[in-house]
This record gives sequence, C-alpha cells and structure tokens, in this order.
Amino acid sequence: MREFDLIQRFFDRPTKQRQVCLGVGDDGAVLQVPEAHELVVVTDTLVEGVHFRATDGAGDLGYKALAVNLSDLAAMGAVPVWALLNLTLPEANEQWLRQFSDGFFRLAMQHDVALVGGDTTRGPLCISVTAGGWVSVGQALTRSGAAVNDRVWITGTVGDAALALAERPVADIDSETRWLLNRLHRPTPRVGIGLALYGLASAVIDISDGLLADLGQIVRASGQAGAVIETTSLPLSPAGKSYPLEDRLTAALTGGDDYELCLTVPPSESDRMRMLSREAGVLLTDVGCITAHAGITLTQSGVPVAGPRRDGYEHVWPVARERDS
Repeated sequence: MREFDLIQRFFDRPTKQRQVCLGVGDDGAVLQVPEAHELVVVTDTLVEGVHFRATDGAGDLGYKALAVNLSDLAAMGAVPVWALLNLTLPEANEQWLRQFSDGFFRLAMQHDVALVGGDTTRGPLCISVTAGGWVSVGQALTRSGAAVNDRVWITGTVGDAALALAERPVADIDSETRWLLNRLHRPTPRVGIGLALYGLASAVIDISDGLLADLGQIVRASGQAGAVIETTSLPLSPAGKSYPLEDRLTAALTGGDDYELCLTVPPSESDRMRMLSREAGVLLTDVGCITAHAGITLTQSGVPVAGPRRDGYEHVWPVARERDS
C-alpha cells in the first residue's frame, strides 16, 4: 500500500475545527490562533517494547497515543484543538490500521481534536503524536507555582495502570481486572478539570511516571524543599481490592500510566476544590501538602513511614564510550 493511499484511507477525516485552515494532504498544516490566546504544544512517543507490548490491541494504541498528549494539555489548562501523527510501521496491515485509526478518532471526536497531518514511514512500530491547544494569554498552568503549605490534590484513582501490568493467568481475568486493563490502555485525560483550574491551582502536572516522581517535579520546579503524602488518603480503586494493600500503595505511589492530574492548591481553596469535584463528577482528593522540609515524606495516620525503593519510572540510556582517534 502506498503512503498517500494509507493516509487518505485511514487518517484523512473531516473536522469541525474552525481554526484549522488547511489540514491533512499538503506539505504542512495551516492553523489560526484565536485572538488573545497562546499556543500550547505537547508531544509524546510510544515505542513497542518500552511503552506497550506487541500483543496490545491496535485500537487501544490509537486511543492511548492521543490520550497521553491530551493529558499533557489538560495539565497546562489548554483547550485541545489539533494533533499531528507520526507512524513508523513494519507493514501496512489494513485490519491493524483500521482499528488503530478508529481508536484514535474515537477520542479525537470526544474532544473535537482535528488530525491535521504527520508522517508515515517503514520500520519497527513506533507511534508519535504532537498535539496543540489554546489558552488565554498568560493563563497557562505550569509546574512551578507551588508554595509551602499548599495542599496536594489528585484526580481520580491512582495505581490502576501499574496493577494492570501485573502478570496474571488469562483464566483470572475478571471484570475488575478488565476495568484495570481499560485504565491502562484507555486512560481518561482530565481536560475538563484542567480548564477549571485556572485561578485555583498553583501548580499542575499529569501523573505519567508515578505520583512520587511527578510530585517531585512540581517540588523542584517550584523551588520548594519537599512534600508530605498521607498514604491513608490515597484514592485506591475498588477494582484493585484483590491485591495486597502494600502492592496497591506501591502502585499508587510509583506506578506510571495513570494520566491523572496532580496539583497544588492554597489551603484556603479547599472548599472550592470540593465544589469542583461535585460539579465535574470527578473524584478530587487531598493527599498531602508542600513543606519546607527536604524530600517527600510518607505518613500513615500522621506518622512517618518508609516508602517504596523507587520513586517512579525514569528512562535510562547507556552511555556510549568515545572511540579513540
């Protein structure tokens, strides 16, 4: 199958976005930024064997490839508008491409996101998406505004994706495990919550590498010393109840791929956060606070406890040795 035919058949779909002046099919996309708005651009790459397994469904991969980018836009408080898709494919499998594009566009249509271009090439399976959205001038949310005594809140439940990655025999896959697997393969980008956080949250990040690791990013970016997390406050999904509590807490603290939001809020805004949770129909949980003490401390009913051996996921590259000249 030729590249142009592949793009036209599976990825050239109409859009309702008025800001897309020219999309798929030309050398570049032409986009209009609304007056008094700024452009927010995010990008993520999914590589087979690192971010997903060869056995993962194509529809799930299409959905998740866009979802992880929309999650980043949510953390910035941006309205998602368009996306670019780069696909490296070992072969042009029509069934795989149909399922992949259906998964991608299923989420895209939920958020009125237009696919405006990208690239396809032949090679080991790799999926890269760049997405863009708008924020009003000066209103982008960042990781860098947390202050001492700010409360730490998170959306939804955490640790679900990490539990789903646990090896289990096929015969053991029940409705609860399927729910966890859906959380892994089709995470929910919290776009609506992100849009509601301007003027309320002091710092925001999405939880892609684990709560401890990503909260640590907020602490460092904000120039603060540390934070306290109350483990009994962590929102754990009932679907993981068959796992030992220690495993559930470790997954909640260090497991990536949940794509929930971690945010800091001045303590005076706690009532507004609870109201937002009710109005949005999304669980929002106060799990700790920013402190002047170095490092992230875990407590159980207020008493410090030992944490997991690692903070979360981090890519590590081997260092190539320089050759002698």
